[in-house]
Amino acid sequence: MKRQFWQTLLVAFIGLFCLFGCAQQSVLVGRGAIKGELIYQNSLSSRTDVSDWVMEGEGEVSFENGWMQMWSPDEASHHVFWMPKKLPQSFIAEWDAQALKTDAGLVIVFFAAKGVNGESIFDPSLPPRDGTFSQYTEGQLRSYHISYYANAAHNPARGHANLRKNNTFSLLQTGEVGISTFDRTVQRVRLEKISNHIKLFINDRKVIDYIDDKPVIDGVNTGKPLDDGHLGFRQMQWTRFQYRNLVIWEVAN
Repeated sequence: MKRQFWQTLLVAFIGLFCLFGCAQQSVLVGRGAIKGELIYQNSLSSRTDVSDWVMEGEGEVSFENGWMQMWSPDEASHHVFWMPKKLPQSFIAEWDAQALKTDAGLVIVFFAAKGVNGESIFDPSLPPRDGTFSQYTEGQLRSYHISYYANAAHNPARGHANLRKNNTFSLLQTGEVGISTFDRTVQRVRLEKISNHIKLFINDRKVIDYIDDKPVIDGVNTGKPLDDGHLGFRQMQWTRFQYRNLVIWEVAN
């Protein structure tokens, strides 16, 4: 009887331990933002899907096997492709991305982009833009951007992702490796902006995790955290990437 009692007690203890462990695991898994109402969905699989998107710079898109391919003919210029819908100050965005050439290139996502006086990025009073980087990082737009694939000619195989705040081009965080330099497999990108808390994941691996609560960076006042604004895909002129399945949600609670 004593032996049975201790066996029963041991089983109960193991059960409690497993229950606690599972609860802990749920907490760990649940630390990311919870998806709320769907804001925007676009398969990016045909020209009709992006008929209202805006290209700046000498960039082109084509469509093959359900993907939107983007590049600059003759590698003529950097380019930015803007989504037309303005996003709220908190959102979760996911999309697939894949490198089609890996000898050189750099891929960025701009978000929370607005004019310096709160205008829409499409306001005709703003100076024209042609993909030149300084127009976005030091000009009349304010935004965040994350470079999540980095193999630029001036800094080959950099690897790690950077989070910057514009129009002061301030480096907020040097992150982990984004999409690896020579990786041509499909990557699922997840961008979370929860008010002033920014995270980026590649295939559920956290690359960027930053809270914008320190306005002065390296002696430069970057201003208050950015709120709502537009999202856009940017590529350097040597880049050829493809994208599909862009889905954006509000954040629950």
